[in-house]
Amino acid sequence: MKVFNVTKPGFFTTVQDLGRYGHLKYGVPVSGAMDTFSLAAANALVGNKPNDACLETTIIGPELLALTETQVAITGAAVSPKINGQDVSMWQTLNVKEGDVVSFSKTESGCRTYIAVRGGINTPLVLGSRSTYVRGGFGGINGRQLRTGDIIEGFEAEPFDTMCKMPQELAPKFAHRFQAHAVLGPQVDMFTEEGVDTFFSSEYKVTPEADRMGYRLEGPLIEHKGKADIVSDALLPGSVQVPKNGKPIVIMRDAQTTGGYPKIAVIVTPDVSLLGQAKPDDVVKFSEVTVSQAQERLHEYSTFINGLSRMLVKAA
Repeated sequence: MKVFNVTKPGFFTTVQDLGRYGHLKYGVPVSGAMDTFSLAAANALVGNKPNDACLETTIIGPELLALTETQVAITGAAVSPKINGQDVSMWQTLNVKEGDVVSFSKTESGCRTYIAVRGGINTPLVLGSRSTYVRGGFGGINGRQLRTGDIIEGFEAEPFDTMCKMPQELAPKFAHRFQAHAVLGPQVDMFTEEGVDTFFSSEYKVTPEADRMGYRLEGPLIEHKGKADIVSDALLPGSVQVPKNGKPIVIMRDAQTTGGYPKIAVIVTPDVSLLGQAKPDDVVKFSEVTVSQAQERLHEYSTFINGLSRMLVKAA
């Protein structure tokens, strides 16, 4: 079913779900939504499953011409969405008619916005996921970001019978400062005590070298004890590498699966999702937590994501 014609693609818009798991040993990244909460919330607002594919936009959103009647939800970074030039609300179910034009401003806060379509976006499954991995050229629409003239296809689905919205207290408002909780990394012994203290006591700025693969940070240099290289080993989203220059790199969803820089810390899963909303010049501050605390936060986050549909309220 043809749902939208892409009349403007935006800066970097791709199809994403919650990710491609079970293939790291083959060198295939997880990919998926940079902000998993906002994607799952968008899906809940149109009665989809949490893992259904959505559009993920970056900084500047697309313009979409509706080819059929459907329902959408827009979550994540604040973008002042419009239908036919009229302001509409984020974080709630929206009705769209054939011929309507859905458009977005540049992000006002945050970095990435999610657009869910009732029934989910239909692209071929690749290794169990519809997520786009642009560097590999697979997933989504021909393994690339959206282009003008692309057709967004969806699945047939009955209209969602309840117009819902996310309670205001649950809809995040993204600022320019992010707190990231992290456990000590597997190579923390390669850093001096002063280096570890610097990492957790300092503030770091996201540089323009930031994308779905990783964020290079600028701030106080982190001191190694000696060499700053290791035999390449496993690399997961949330890992914080520190190369010879002492400047940390936060690994994100599209990163390679192995790396040769020592990892001083690993960010807890919920905060990796939160950092998906950070953009250049935003500030990141790291806080140390124990492994058991990280596991507890992950359990709470997973329970929260899976229960989103029960937390919605009826829209006025």
